[in-house]
Amino acid sequence: MKTARQLNERILRAMVVRTHLPAEDRERGDVPGWVLITIMTAGLVTALWKFAGPALTGMFSTAIHSVTGG
Repeated sequence: MKTARQLNERILRAMVVRTHLPAEDRERGDVPGWVLITIMTAGLVTALWKFAGPALTGMFSTAIHSVTGG
């Protein structure tokens, strides 16, 4: 139980310190995370498009033809 309390105190101290940092220091650590998320999303979309591209193109064409009557 003592270990959990110590962990909670450490987390609380870290949160307090983080909220009292200047804005430029607070935002600094978030950039690599967003870059990683963006790259992973682009990779996921590319991989899905590789396998589902023809089916998606066909569905889109069918939908456009049904709307335009062509």
